Amino acid sequence: MRNTHLFALVVLMLFAAASCEQPAPEQLPIMGHHRYTETDTVYHTVQYFEFYDQDSSLVTPATFEGKVFVADFFFTSCTSICPIMKSQMARVYTAFEDNAEVAFLSHSIDPEYDDVARLNKYAGRLGVDSDRWHFVTGDKDAIYDHANQSYMVFAAENELAQDGIEHSGAFMLVDKDLRIRGAYSGTDSTDVDRLIREIPILLKEYKDEK
Repeated sequence: MRNTHLFALVVLMLFAAASCEQPAPEQLPIMGHHRYTETDTVYHTVQYFEFYDQDSSLVTPATFEGKVFVADFFFTSCTSICPIMKSQMARVYTAFEDNAEVAFLSHSIDPEYDDVARLNKYAGRLGVDSDRWHFVTGDKDAIYDHANQSYMVFAAENELAQDGIEHSGAFMLVDKDLRIRGAYSGTDSTDVDRLIREIPILLKEYKDEK
């Protein structure tokens, strides 16, 4: 848990640094811890998961094969940062609506309330394509662990927090190899603009490899 909190602090520092106008990088960093072997560098990746989306479809890492995706954590009854986050994520979705290499993954951190039917209605109100933007629910402990361990963002129940749940507002950019390549404040339109600029940089990296 200490490493998770340390990474969260680093993410906040990245948000602050990115708030200044800077030239676009030629290549995005690979975030998270890594280790070296005799022949390679092994990077942190999003671990295997199984959740169900708004269409009752099973969502796993295979769902995003050949795609980069943007992930976040929210809940439909949230009255604090989630409405802002979803309006900002909708901007990103619209910017890449015609690009089949870009997908979106929103995890509910209140899965007992956010069942498949409720997520279906929520996605319907946003008017998004369920093949491109997956709103997922599942076991609560598994989702919280996934947030903390795979994405290294904070999510936990807290009776003192607004709505009883405390969570990060980060958007995490994940590459086709399930490595985290960027962290962005989902409540800051300037930082979301940076995400929109950096997704093509990540996609170009794969084109250059061909």
